[in-house]
Amino acid sequence: MKNFGLLILGIILGALAMYFYCCNDVNKMDSSPTKPPSGIISPTKIKELSQAYNERYRIINDSLFKNTKAEDNRSTWYKLEDIENYLTYAKKQANDNSHVMDGLRLYLGAYPDANGEKGLTTLFFVPTGYENISEGSFFSLQDEGGNDLTNSDGLNLGTHGKPPRANYPQ
Repeated sequence: MKNFGLLILGIILGALAMYFYCCNDVNKMDSSPTKPPSGIISPTKIKELSQAYNERYRIINDSLFKNTKAEDNRSTWYKLEDIENYLTYAKKQANDNSHVMDGLRLYLGAYPDANGEKGLTTLFFVPTGYENISEGSFFSLQDEGGNDLTNSDGLNLGTHGKPPRANYPQ
C-alpha cells in the first residue's frame, strides 16, 4: 500500500512538473528575442538602395511617361492582413496541387496601356516551391525548390506610393 501511495504521488508530481514545463516553454517563446531572418537590411541600406534606383526611375518615367499626366509607380503597399491571408491561401493551393510552397518571388510588372494612358508599374507575388513526391523514403531526390509554382495564383493589387514617384521613406 505504501508503494502504491508513492506511485500516485509520483504521477501527480510528474503531471505538475510537465504542466509547469509546458507553460514555461510557451512563455519563453513569447518573451524570447525573435531571430531576424536572413536578408534583413538596415534603414540606412534601404535608403541607399532606394536612392540608387533614382536614375533608373527617372529614365523610365521620363521616356515612357513624358507626355502624360500620370507618373509611374515606384512602390507598392499591401495590407498585412492581405499578405497573411495570401500565404495561407497559397500554401493550401500548392498542397492541393501536390506541391510544397517554400517561398515567394516578387516580380515587377506593368499594366497594359489603356484609353490613351500608359500602364503603370506593379509589383506582384508568386509562390515558389517544389513537387511533393515524398513516398515515405528516408532519402529525398526532390528538387531544392525556389521554382515558380505556375499552377498557383499570385497576389497583386497593392496600392501605389503617395505620390507614386515617392522615394523611401514615405
